[in-house]
Amino acid sequence: MAYKSGIDREQMMMCSWDSLLGEDNDVRIIDAFVNSLDIEQLGFEKATPAAEGRPAYDPRALLKLYIYGNINDIRSSRKLAKACRTNIEVIWLTGGIKPDFRTVSDFRKDNIVCMKKVFHEFNHKISTTIEWGFQSIDGSKFQASNSKDRNFTLSKLDDRIKRMDLQTEEYLRLLDEVDSNEEETTGAFTKEQIEEKLEKISERKARYEGYLKKMEEENLAQISLTDPDSKLMKNKNGYAVSYNIQTAVDSETHLIRNYETTTEATDHGQLLHSVEGIRTDGEILETVADKGYHEKDDMMDCLKNGVIPNVILPEGQDTYELETDYKPCDNVENLTELTDAESLAKCLDAGVVPAAYKDIIEDIKIVQKKKRVLIPSSMEQAASDEEQMIAKAAEGFFVRDMDRDLVYCPAGEILRKKSTTKNGSVRYCNKLACKHCKYQDKCMKNRKSDNYPFKVVEFGDKITEKPCRTWNQEMANQERMKHKYRYEMHTVVQMKFRPDRQKMDQRKGLSEHPFGTIKRTMNAGYFLLRSKKKVDGEFALFSLGYNIKRAINLIGFEQMMAVMG
Repeated sequence: MAYKSGIDREQMMMCSWDSLLGEDNDVRIIDAFVNSLDIEQLGFEKATPAAEGRPAYDPRALLKLYIYGNINDIRSSRKLAKACRTNIEVIWLTGGIKPDFRTVSDFRKDNIVCMKKVFHEFNHKISTTIEWGFQSIDGSKFQASNSKDRNFTLSKLDDRIKRMDLQTEEYLRLLDEVDSNEEETTGAFTKEQIEEKLEKISERKARYEGYLKKMEEENLAQISLTDPDSKLMKNKNGYAVSYNIQTAVDSETHLIRNYETTTEATDHGQLLHSVEGIRTDGEILETVADKGYHEKDDMMDCLKNGVIPNVILPEGQDTYELETDYKPCDNVENLTELTDAESLAKCLDAGVVPAAYKDIIEDIKIVQKKKRVLIPSSMEQAASDEEQMIAKAAEGFFVRDMDRDLVYCPAGEILRKKSTTKNGSVRYCNKLACKHCKYQDKCMKNRKSDNYPFKVVEFGDKITEKPCRTWNQEMANQERMKHKYRYEMHTVVQMKFRPDRQKMDQRKGLSEHPFGTIKRTMNAGYFLLRSKKKVDGEFALFSLGYNIKRAINLIGFEQMMAVMG
């Protein structure tokens, strides 16, 4: 029996390009949506054709190309340029233009800041046919265009420079051995090979010392060479140089309503920023978030700005105890019915519950609170040079170099800045040094078996010395007696905020859906562009592609075409 017959390649065809696409093909929605945009108002370059010179490509055609490519995992400019010649849907969508990859790439580069506006414009168009619910906030790491080998922390540079010093000593010893024996080789290396290796190590060390100097001068915790804005972050697979993308996902539609591109490794303090782009003044916006957003100052700021932060509660807890500085307001009774951010903030600062929060805020009161403040003068030490600091540290102290913002530990290692606390204290650590330190039993008695197997030392303002308590307990007790404190009284407003448990129970099924679709179905778990500004625009294309596919499934092709028209 013969096979099914295909087309005859010599057969002449007479048909329109439109007939090659189905009546309900998704690219028709992309076409209708982009045609409905006022690209000049959105800020696109060459939105109006030039009167003279070589004609440019229509920005609408190239925008359609990028939206289609991000939906269908065709993201690079070279693949998009190839699709313009081989993909029937792309040829129909762009009108058969054949730009080269450089033209395609330059369009994205020149108009990257406009992509987020296009994303919000799509959400605005479909909002006439759907009802928004509350917003689920979550963050996810997306890999930056920067390898781990091109990212350096201060501790990593310290470790590499230290290893290079040891390598240099070994090669110099081999060189002396060659000279003393008056031979051209020693072991596996010739004299020329040893000198070549010494030169390469010297060059690399000078480069690393340059990075270290720049980071100390600019107070940087880490530096990325390929994408300067990206940061080394921990994810479920270990560590990767990434961006932390915060999304606000609607509970009713599972559409992405807003997103923010951050370089923070954690979600702390990101709740309000994640919804600032979608809240209109006077609207009370409800959100849900996981325990990673448990920062009381951020939650208080949300309430002042008309955002209800339903953050997952700790085990055995039903409410959050929040507080803010007391600020009296003469006409606060006239503001309780208003919902704009300014009125809400004035009510809460004055210790009055706004009408919009009467069901979620309880037991509000104005109280006097003591605040303990360390008197730093009793802990200040005279300035000393590096050798004196190291000698003092060897006695069982952590000694802080205020000029270089680092700490010498009793083992002679350098601890670098890790983070800054809310009260202004600075924490220092060196994970690499602690991992191989021979004094672990003496310095980290209580840390070897937990998930935090390295020493973290905290210094307050102007304090330059702290004893290692496990190194010398008697010395630590003596130093503790030198601490002096004073107490200051200030007036605060304390309140109990009760989150909505029913909404919090729905959180997990909301935020993970878009992230999973973008990373797996759309294969967009990494960025091609570099710098925070460009990455922000690239994620706008990810979110727009996801929302278009989701909206088609949600409200259907015909209604989508009607909305876009």
